Amino acid sequence: IGDVRVKWTRDLPSVPSSVTLLKDRSGRYWASFVVETDPADDVLPPIDGDQGIDLGLTRFAVLADGSHIASPRYLRRAEKKLKKRQRELSRKKKGSNNRDKARIKVARAHAQVADARRNFHHQWSHKLTSENQAVFAETLNVRGLARGRLAKSVHDAGWAQFVSFLEYKATRRARQFVKVARDFPSSQICSACGHRDGPKPLNVREWVCSEPTCRTRHDRDWNAGKNVRYEGRRILAATEPPTPEPGASRR
Repeated sequence: IGDVRVKWTRDLPSVPSSVTLLKDRSGRYWASFVVETDPADDVLPPIDGDQGIDLGLTRFAVLADGSHIASPRYLRRAEKKLKKRQRELSRKKKGSNNRDKARIKVARAHAQVADARRNFHHQWSHKLTSENQAVFAETLNVRGLARGRLAKSVHDAGWAQFVSFLEYKATRRARQFVKVARDFPSSQICSACGHRDGPKPLNVREWVCSEPTCRTRHDRDWNAGKNVRYEGRRILAATEPPTPEPGASRR
């Protein structure tokens, strides 16, 4: 194949024992190195603080501390370019060299979207697992949501990939990661008093707790993020072994 230009993102931690060269559908080459690493190098010192995450479409994520992550919508932004490349491909004669070139252009355009989304997920999963000792996220029925009219937006968000990045990075850094059950009603519970206010349609973005002694006004997503954090803390406390009392005998 001749010389291949290499774009290094970091130095190798050790001399590789082997390397595998791969070529994807967009014509790009990838070098996969086998190197020796020390898992202790990835472990971060313990810190205080935890974070609950409510994932969405309008905003990619709303965190329990009130901050949010804007939705980049890479697929939506590249839709015009993708349609143009697809039209060019459909006009080429089957079996011709021009059709093969057009196919590569389509694959490359899709690869750019996927790469940008993956980089976005890596950056935020790195930040969240670095700045918090524990991270809690809701379990979403992505397959079910992708069957409806929001399918394209659901695939564009890539929630499943983001959550998997959070999980493996938390494990590598000796952080704690908890998935809250899918049926947990994070959007129905008042985070101030714990009263369950019932289901609400998606167009309701703010609501007031119906408990007469509470009446707290909530942002739907922020309230859900706080409830995810509360539930994550409860799950974490239930799974941690009890601390032995001073002077207690061990058997």
